[in-house]
Amino acid sequence: MAYDYFSMTLGRERTAQKALSDHLRGAMGSELVAVFAPVLGFASNTALVLVKGEGGAGAAGSAPGVLASEHHSLTPTLRPMDDAPPLAGGIYVHNWFTIDGDAVDEFVGLSGEAWPDFETRFEAKIFGLFLAAESAADRADGARRLLLMTRYRDLGEWQTSRDPTSAAMQVFARRRQLTRVSLARACQLIS
Repeated sequence: MAYDYFSMTLGRERTAQKALSDHLRGAMGSELVAVFAPVLGFASNTALVLVKGEGGAGAAGSAPGVLASEHHSLTPTLRPMDDAPPLAGGIYVHNWFTIDGDAVDEFVGLSGEAWPDFETRFEAKIFGLFLAAESAADRADGARRLLLMTRYRDLGEWQTSRDPTSAAMQVFARRRQLTRVSLARACQLIS
């Protein structure tokens, strides 16, 4: 199943994220997976929207109050594997990875290898690891992009999970060798 991911710039009011979420739930129903509001690293007038299935771009992109929108077509890798929605509460870190283009399978495999220890050791749950559609710039650079969405109890748990002595972090160290750039930012799910 394909997903659409949007980073939307809204008007000045912070309540705009909730209004957008309400509008999209009414307009898209079960196709809408989640709307996230910024916590750290995003502009305060940003909303992040994840839509299941293809064709969500029209309804999401034409929502009222959206000044600009950046769209990414995503394919899930190891997760999500079912229709379970993101868990409420906590924070979500959306981490964009740009990796060597020929390393996708290894990157995904290392992720799946590390997650059991990671999720057992920390109050964290991987919601999804998505492969972004290859852009012309990706092809020219020999790169691929992936989006990892992870729920943590709070930012303190995210910091604690950086422990380099854990088995998961040792596997992630190999994954870092395949990574050109990683950009992690925090947000919260709008219920």
